[in-house]
Amino acid sequence: MTNKYSRRGFIKDISFGAAALTPAISYLTGYSFDKSKGKLGVALVGLGDYSTTQLAPALQQTKNCYLAGIVTGTPAKEKIWADRYNIPAKNIYNYQNFDNIASNPDIDIVYVVLPVSMHKEFTIRAAQAGKHVISEKPMAISVKDCEEMIAACRHAGKKLSIGYRLRFDPYNKEMMRLGQQKVYGSPSQIDCGNGFVYKDDPNAWRLKKAMAGGGGLMDMGIYCIQAGRYITGQEPAYVTAREEKTKPELFKEVDETVYFDLEFPSGCIAKGTSSFNMELSSIRVKAEKGDYGLAHAFWYSGEEGTTPRGQMNFSPVNQQVLQMDDFADCVMQNRNTIVPGEMGLQDIKIVEAIYRSIASGKKESID
Repeated sequence: MTNKYSRRGFIKDISFGAAALTPAISYLTGYSFDKSKGKLGVALVGLGDYSTTQLAPALQQTKNCYLAGIVTGTPAKEKIWADRYNIPAKNIYNYQNFDNIASNPDIDIVYVVLPVSMHKEFTIRAAQAGKHVISEKPMAISVKDCEEMIAACRHAGKKLSIGYRLRFDPYNKEMMRLGQQKVYGSPSQIDCGNGFVYKDDPNAWRLKKAMAGGGGLMDMGIYCIQAGRYITGQEPAYVTAREEKTKPELFKEVDETVYFDLEFPSGCIAKGTSSFNMELSSIRVKAEKGDYGLAHAFWYSGEEGTTPRGQMNFSPVNQQVLQMDDFADCVMQNRNTIVPGEMGLQDIKIVEAIYRSIASGKKESID
C-alpha cells in the first residue's frame, strides 16, 4: 500500500450561534471567515505526509473552510508552506508558542496531525485557546487520555471531532446502509483486514509504544473496528484476540499482526486482521440473503464494491474534503458531528480490550 492510499507516513515532524446562523451573521458573532470565500480558518498541527499530501490539498477544494495557519516543529517548512499556500507569518506557529493561537481570529479550527501520544496535549491546548478541534485517528493512546480530551473540549464549549474520513465515503456509507438496514438480512459475520508491509525507518515513532500506543492494531486495526461498528450499528460486547510476530527485531515494542473476533449483541462476529506485515484492505459481510463487501475498502479512492445485485457504482469523492467541510458546517450551524470524540473513545476501549485478550489468552469483555 502506497502513501497515495495509506496514512502510514503522515507524520514526521460553548459553540457560538444558533442552528440557523448564516455565514454573514456568524462572522459578526465571532467566527473569522475568509471574507472572500466565506469559510472558517483551519490550522494544521504537524506537517508530515498526511498534512502535506492529503489535508492541505483538500483544503484548497473545501467549501466551508480553508487553510489559514500551520504549526510545525521544523522551521525550514515554514517558508515552503507560507509560499505555497499564501499563509501570513502571523498564522505560523511552533509547538512552543502554539498557545498564542488563542488571540488569532483567523483560526477557528485546529486539526491535530501528530504522533498519537501528542493528540491529547494539543487537543487540550487548542480547546483552552478557544478553538474547535479535529484529532486524527486513533484518538489517543489510552481511554484516560480520550476522556480528558473530551472533558477539556466540553469545558471550553468547543466541538471535538475525530478524523474518521470513511464515514463520509459513499462506498463505506453504503456498507453501513446495507448492514444496519439489513437489506440482505442480518449480518452474521464480517471479515475485515487492513495492513501494509512496514518498510520505513526502523527508529520511527510509529514503532515506539510510548508514542504510538501500539502497532498495526492502533494504526490499521482501528479501521476494522470501525467497520464492525458501522456495519452492524452496534457496539461489541466481547473480544477474543491473538498476536503474531515474525519480525521481533523490528517490532520490539509494538504489535506486528493481530487477529481479533468482536462479538456483537445480534450474534454477528467481526473477524478483524490488522498488520504491519501484510497488504490488506477489504471488508466482506456474510448475511442471510447474500454476501457483500469492498475491495480496497480503506483507501483514499479506488474502492470496489460488490453485492448480490451486482457492482456498487459511486462517483469519486475526496474523503478529506467531505470530512472537513462537514465539521466546519457543524461549527457554523452549531450541530453535532457524526464523528465525535465519544466515537474515538469507544474505539480505544475496544483496542484496550483486544490487548487484554492477547495478554490473557481469553475472551475479554468490552466495558
